[in-house]
Amino acid sequence: MKDELLPLHFYEQKVDGLKQKLQVLYNKRSAIAWLRFSIFIAICFAVYFLWSDGFLPITISIVCGIVLFLFIVSRDSDNKNSIKNLETILNINKDEINFLHQNYSDKYDGKDIEPSHHSYANDLDVFGQSSLFQYINRCNAEQAIKLFAERLLKPLGKEKIIQQQSAIKEIRSKIDWWQQFQAFGINEKITNNAEKRIGEWLAQDEQNFTSKNWKWLLYIYPVVTLSCVYLFLDDILPAPLFSLAVLIFFLTGLAISNKIQQTYILLSKLEPVVSTLYKQLNHFEKQNFDSSLSDLKKSLGKNSDNSASSSIKKLQQILSRFDVRLNLFAFFILNTFCLWDLWQIIALNDWKKANKFSVPNWFNAISQLEVAGSFATLSFNNNDWCFAEISDEHFTLSGKEIGHPLIIKKQSVTNDFSLNGTARIDLITGSNMAGKSTFLRSIGVNMILAYAGSCVCAKSFVVSVAQLMSSMRIEDNLAENTSTFYAELKKLKSIIDEVNKETKIFILLDEILRGTNSLDRHTGSKALIEQLIRKNAIAVIATHDIELSSLENDFPESIKNYHFDVQVNNEKLFFDYKLKQGICTIMNASVLMKQIGIEM
Repeated sequence: MKDELLPLHFYEQKVDGLKQKLQVLYNKRSAIAWLRFSIFIAICFAVYFLWSDGFLPITISIVCGIVLFLFIVSRDSDNKNSIKNLETILNINKDEINFLHQNYSDKYDGKDIEPSHHSYANDLDVFGQSSLFQYINRCNAEQAIKLFAERLLKPLGKEKIIQQQSAIKEIRSKIDWWQQFQAFGINEKITNNAEKRIGEWLAQDEQNFTSKNWKWLLYIYPVVTLSCVYLFLDDILPAPLFSLAVLIFFLTGLAISNKIQQTYILLSKLEPVVSTLYKQLNHFEKQNFDSSLSDLKKSLGKNSDNSASSSIKKLQQILSRFDVRLNLFAFFILNTFCLWDLWQIIALNDWKKANKFSVPNWFNAISQLEVAGSFATLSFNNNDWCFAEISDEHFTLSGKEIGHPLIIKKQSVTNDFSLNGTARIDLITGSNMAGKSTFLRSIGVNMILAYAGSCVCAKSFVVSVAQLMSSMRIEDNLAENTSTFYAELKKLKSIIDEVNKETKIFILLDEILRGTNSLDRHTGSKALIEQLIRKNAIAVIATHDIELSSLENDFPESIKNYHFDVQVNNEKLFFDYKLKQGICTIMNASVLMKQIGIEM
């Protein structure tokens, strides 16, 4: 119980500490506001009292006041950014407290990215409300969300699983670092569209403004334009000639801007996303890692002896200057007299040459970190869970105190289970609501977590890497004109096809052929089990068909019987949800039917 309280205690302490820090910043914000007002009043009084002293004292007092005012404004901006950051981290910790209390139904559930046909996703509640995805996901970048979904849908190889485990463990030990990394990604999320637009720009073969002569023009042009302004102000250049010169300058700038319009369309308004990329990678680069994250850090590479984050910072600054176009007045002045767009496009071209091949690694690093961080949070929140040991032998599955990750700990009942070798079928019989389906899902979900490198809901867990396939939750499909029975047949066919190909698979089946009559159901189930044994398959099958249990006599080396039972006392049902060896002898269907009014 003490260990279970540790994460909650940590988050509650963080919330209290962050609230205290925020209160200091709130007070500072209020003081800065009054200070800005005081500076303005002081400037007004200075002008009033120095009015009779001449132009110079007034000018000095105004300039000094403005400089001080701008300094205070910059400090206010920094303070506001600090407030926003701490408020984000505060919300992260409040959310984690809600997760610990199983309150996360408002979080994104990933249902829209669930594959329409998958070997286990629907059966094992991988996506949707109260799903594995919704419970674990802490990703913000769209690329990371996609990668996280892939982790739950496709098993990693043994080597990658071990690498992922090491990364998860290290981030778990740096939970404060991870929360700051999360915070950087929350307010302005990295999107697929942003990466696509940057990728399209990088793929463009630049043909305009590549000559060195354009760089010379950047320095010569402002000298000409500003000289004209000076001559006009000094009454040397007549107004008509100055107007003509300004028109020529404007048209020149406009002609250059038109040639870079396509580039601007691709990169406009991407500065906030690039800023997020910079903040997260800069935060990553500053932290030392000993796990596989160290290799990920090295993969970011260096360009022109600068770190990846500094290169991204340069891009952010260029894009920020590029977006001056959004201010028409400022853009008119800067582009007309300084060729502002030309400065930016040449800077972009130089940046592209230096960083073109590194950018994909940067987005990939964010995805890898957010996925590992999501699983690290799961491990931190459930410090009594273990990391799986990956066996090289096919097939091994052994676990102690296996539970279902999505069941509240106070209500969770765990079980030990072991299954080794091939041509092995474990049959689980039992009454309704005794826990057969939940147990199958507990095995399946923990295998998904193990294959993703995550911790698993067990005291110990050893498993071989295999393709997980299931047939548990079967629904008809009116759009495809598919009945429940035919839908199950299609799913069973996909399993049989993989078995016939001798693919290394592990199968979970719940109530085989439930959509047909009892005789065909028994005959078909028996035939399927025998076929699975002949093909050296491995499966755990839950069934109400007690007669199937007799197959253990025919295949004593391949079939083993387990059951979940129920105790009936005065027509009340009591479940312990504990897995037991042997065949179930107590059923509860008649009691349940009586309770709804069927006269037995």
